[in-house]
Order: sequence, then C-alpha cells, then structure tokens
Amino acid sequence: MKRILVLLLSLSALCAAAQETYTQEEFLRRYNNLTDRVGAGGVGVETLLNKWEAAYPDDVQQMLARFSFCFTRCQQSHVEQLAQDRYLGREPILPMTDSLGNKCNYFEITDYDEDLYAQANLAIDQAIAARPNQLDYRLVKIDAMMAFEKESPDMTLQQLKSLADMHFKQHPAWEYGGLGTVDNDQFKAFMQDYCVALFRLGTPGGSEAFKSLSEYMLTYCKDDPLFVNNLGSYYLTKKDYKKAQKYFDQVLKKDPGNMTALKNGVLMARSKKDVNLEKKYLTLMAKNGETEADRASAQARLDAYAAKR
Repeated sequence: MKRILVLLLSLSALCAAAQETYTQEEFLRRYNNLTDRVGAGGVGVETLLNKWEAAYPDDVQQMLARFSFCFTRCQQSHVEQLAQDRYLGREPILPMTDSLGNKCNYFEITDYDEDLYAQANLAIDQAIAARPNQLDYRLVKIDAMMAFEKESPDMTLQQLKSLADMHFKQHPAWEYGGLGTVDNDQFKAFMQDYCVALFRLGTPGGSEAFKSLSEYMLTYCKDDPLFVNNLGSYYLTKKDYKKAQKYFDQVLKKDPGNMTALKNGVLMARSKKDVNLEKKYLTLMAKNGETEADRASAQARLDAYAAKR
C-alpha cells in the first residue's frame, strides 16, 4: 500500500542551522533531499539517520524515516513461475502458457528479512507511542504487517480488531495526515479498505480474515451495509448461494438502491442460472439504481428477457 513508503514527511518552515548541529528541520530537509535522489533505503541514508537520532532521539519524523529505511531494506524481490492467474491479488509481470496450454505465469515475489522488519516495526511503534492519536501511523504499521505476512494475515487481523476496539470503546480523537480529524464514517471506510485488501489476497487465509473482520465490525456497526455485503460476497465465493442471498436481501430490505448488493445479487443469480432471481434484482436496479446508466442497463436486460418469450 502506498502509505508504507509515502509517509508524508512534511517539510515545515526552515530555521537557521545551529552552530554545533543541524536543527530538526534541517535534518528533515537533508533527509528529503537525499531520499529524492537515492530512495528511502539508498546509500547514505542510514548514516544521516544515525546522526539525526543521536541529536534528536524523540523526533517523530526521524522515527518515521527510520521505519521507511528499515522496511525498504528488509525487502528483496525475485521472479517466480506459478501456475495461477494472480498472486496475492497481483497480476503476473509476464503472463505465459506452455505448449500444452497450461499456465506458467511469472510473478514478482517479495521476501522479507525478519531482523530488519523487526527494526522497522520498532521504529513505527516508537512513533505511535509518541503520537498515539495519529491514525495514519497505526495504518502504516498494519500495511507493513500485511505485506510481511503474505498469504496468512493472522497478526494483521488481530491488529485490525484491536484498532476497532480502541476506536469504538475509547473514542480517540484520531488524526490522519492531510485529512485532519477522522470521524466514524471515515474510520469505517478505512476498515472496509482492509476488508477488500484481505479479500483480494485470493488466499484461504485472506478470505477467512475478510469474513472475520467483517463480522467483527458488525458487532460495533450493526447491520452496516458495507460489512453485511461483505458476508454475502464471502458466501458467494463459497457458492453457498442461500446464505449469500440472505445477506444481500438484508441490505436491500433497508436500502433497495444499494448497488453493491444489487450487482452481487445479479452475479449470484447468473452463477445459479436462476433467471427469475436475476429478474428480481434487475427489476430493483431498474427502479432504484444510483445512476441513469445503471437503471437503463438493468431495463435493457429485462427487455431482452421479455423479447425471448
């Protein structure tokens, strides 16, 4: 995720450099200039970070910079051939088939050095301790953890559940980079982003984490259509159409124009080859679709069915 390497280390107004050492602002300026040239883990960055830490051990920007350095350095990529269409939600860098038509796609695989990852984790934990209400710092930690865990995001799931507990029980005054304060709807949107990211991993562990986090959010946000639709999507992928329909219809009972539930309902009906069920969802979409294009598309499909009689 973009938050991992783009930490928005904003450059504040520069002050005059002190006689014996750089000011915090000067260290930040030099860091930004250096990483612009060589990257977050490039030559010379660690030396600058060590001097910055020695001069200002409590500077949060220095902690974030240390995180970026360690997390960048802990990653190494290689190319691997896999007989599948996607890997952790990503498309192959070189799609191929063999002479028999079997998939032999090539993917870029990232490996992680555990010691350097632990150092990155320590740095972001220090930043969080210094600014406990800074939500973007916590999400940076979760992003890195999810990337590190790959197919089985067990620790990621626990971190997300703990974050939900903190939000709904302690009600911290969250702040997030350029967004300023974070309200309840924005927090739920962040959590839904993670649900989607877990689903898109395309692994059994990711799928179960997607379901578990959606269910956990519903304990705090009863009947929220975001997370109810998620459960419908989960059971749709399992081809448990009865349970999937229950969740989609639960959303549509309260919000007949919910396009996520309507489109998933149509997809489910087509998977079942149930024309009458598809007509049910198309009729709702033709009447309650969010846009004229949605309504027109649904009506055109209904008209096509009618013409076949």
